[in-house]
Amino acid sequence: MDTLGTLRIFVQAADTGSFTVAGRQLGLSPSAVGKAIARLEEHLGVRLLHRSTRSVTLTSEGACFLERSRRILGELEAAELEVANTRTTPTGTLRISLPLAGMLMMPTLTAFMQAYPAIELDLDFTDRLVDVIEEGFDAVIRAGEVNDSRLMTRALGPFHLLLVCSVGYIERHGLPTEIDHLKHSACLHHRFATSGRLERWPLVQNGQPIDPNLPRAAVANTIEPLIEMVAAGLGIACLPDFAIEEELRSGKFRVVLEQHTRHEGMFRILWPSSRHMSSKLRTFVDFMCAKLFTG
Repeated sequence: MDTLGTLRIFVQAADTGSFTVAGRQLGLSPSAVGKAIARLEEHLGVRLLHRSTRSVTLTSEGACFLERSRRILGELEAAELEVANTRTTPTGTLRISLPLAGMLMMPTLTAFMQAYPAIELDLDFTDRLVDVIEEGFDAVIRAGEVNDSRLMTRALGPFHLLLVCSVGYIERHGLPTEIDHLKHSACLHHRFATSGRLERWPLVQNGQPIDPNLPRAAVANTIEPLIEMVAAGLGIACLPDFAIEEELRSGKFRVVLEQHTRHEGMFRILWPSSRHMSSKLRTFVDFMCAKLFTG
């Protein structure tokens, strides 16, 4: 029995919860995956996976064996990478999923491509919830908290949602100083592409979040059109600070109702914990953590 090869098959099947998906990712048929795990179970004398028509799940013995298997494969991959990294620079393809707002990260991504031309980036922009392992991503960048034991994570940096408008809009319509003033303002909204819901503006009253029914002058499912509308003086929008740094610095955009808003978000990069970090992935993660929110 090819022990290391069988361990890889077992870990992939346990992570994906499917012989079919594991086989697709490993270039094997589902029956070959099933037979390999059956031989492993026979060799160990215990059942590692519960099978059903839809999925496979770990037994208690399987959960214990999975952790040990990950360590063994991780150490082997680390040893291989350590030897390889002594004689090569990072190369290969990285498949990365980013949110639609990730288009605003392109200056950092292009800087990475210029610094590491031997690494090819395959970028997928979407706001849907992706399965990092099943869909074969090397890493994903998302905002918010992550509760998935299969993934490792590092914080890329914080961001804040701000209510902003142009100087020209203030000159024509006045500066809103109270939340009630928004009821008579041109409000430009962001709609989440996956759910169709409008993004809630981070308004607070007496220390508590509120969600007033605001007028809609325009709605867009990406950030860039809203930035253009604000720049044209068409209204007030709720935008992430990292997307409008230059406009705020130059005074082109003004923050409004700052004392009535409260928000702090965090962008994170995530990758499968079952894999040892390759040189190309470690290089990408380190670069994004160092550069994305610091210029």
